[in-house]
Amino acid sequence: MTVSGNPESPAPAADNFSVGIQWLLGTACALLIASLYYGQPLTGLITDSLGMPRESTGLIVTLPLLGYGVGLLLIVPLGDLIENRWLVLLLVGLEALCLMFVSLITRPVLFLSAAFLVGVTAAAVQILVPYVTYVAPAAVRGQAVGRLVSGVMLGIMLARPVSSFVADLWTWRAIFRISAVLMAGLFLAIRFWLPSRQPTPDVTYGELLLSLRRIFVTTEVLRRRAFYHACMFGAFSVFWTAAPLWLSGPQFGLTQRGIAWVALAGVAGAVAPPIAGRMADKGFSQWGTVVVMLLAAGAFLLSDLAHDGSRLALGLVIACAILLDFAVSSNLVFGQRAIYSLRPEQRSRVNGLFMATFFAGGAISSALSGWCFLRFGWTGVSAVGVALPIAALLYLLTERQKIANS
Repeated sequence: MTVSGNPESPAPAADNFSVGIQWLLGTACALLIASLYYGQPLTGLITDSLGMPRESTGLIVTLPLLGYGVGLLLIVPLGDLIENRWLVLLLVGLEALCLMFVSLITRPVLFLSAAFLVGVTAAAVQILVPYVTYVAPAAVRGQAVGRLVSGVMLGIMLARPVSSFVADLWTWRAIFRISAVLMAGLFLAIRFWLPSRQPTPDVTYGELLLSLRRIFVTTEVLRRRAFYHACMFGAFSVFWTAAPLWLSGPQFGLTQRGIAWVALAGVAGAVAPPIAGRMADKGFSQWGTVVVMLLAAGAFLLSDLAHDGSRLALGLVIACAILLDFAVSSNLVFGQRAIYSLRPEQRSRVNGLFMATFFAGGAISSALSGWCFLRFGWTGVSAVGVALPIAALLYLLTERQKIANS
């Protein structure tokens, strides 16, 4: 893509962009984004194995997300300057090495540093998503984008239960080794089957980065939607950072397999995006945003009723997970619908700023979650989980345009 609208290199013909390549891209997005979440249900196992203090548990989730945010801001803009296939290959190769390194490390500082780099290189996802809009023929472009978005959502939601099941069968290190091998296979597939796309930029890398600040400062819709979802994604991260510690503790006493089933139940929230999309198409984004913010806060209040380790209490935790995943997925759709209505020549940078902001919210919240659980138990975690969507709701209510008129 070019900033000034200069023509791109021509897209490949339809027969060179098969359904198989679309599925390859969707799989790539799922595998890359999943690498950010494998450690989330394994925080207790990892901290004990590496001898980390429990107060630092949140860093296991925080640093990959923080690295992803850095990658969105510093690496993704290179997609407008460098041949995309080779850029993705470089990132996927580095991702494979970082994941293998994570699986072998025994020192906490080195582990956390490698986890940060896993997040940085996983930003290749946001090079692939706009990439497909350039290389896919117009007749199949919508389907191609849909497969990539589905891959991202499935990667996020399936990473937790898959890593828990693998850890139950072997060790927590196994999921990172398996992921590293899958990345190596992905590298070969991209190398031999993915079409190239050469941008024709008329700006420098430095100019692209400098434009990010101007876009963020001057675009109110972007700032607001980024803050709303930073709070919602923060609540999501708060729950999934502390929930494995809570569920494996004396109250519930679940094994990694039990935690995996709870995480798998949360995948039911994947029904949300189509519903949210239809609401947005009918002009109900604003009201829908209010509803899902209240739903997220209510999910944490529901979890506070789980006072013992009974089946009813566990059912309440599962219901909280489903409602929270539903609310956060819906809010993401509402947010993306709003920012994608902005100037198309800035869409990649707007998307990068939006995602970097809300992933930063998730990273900060994850760090806070582990500390709160150790200090105040689930009550403290729930208080933070309620406060975040309520803060977003209060900010939403300051919008100049009345909700009734949206």
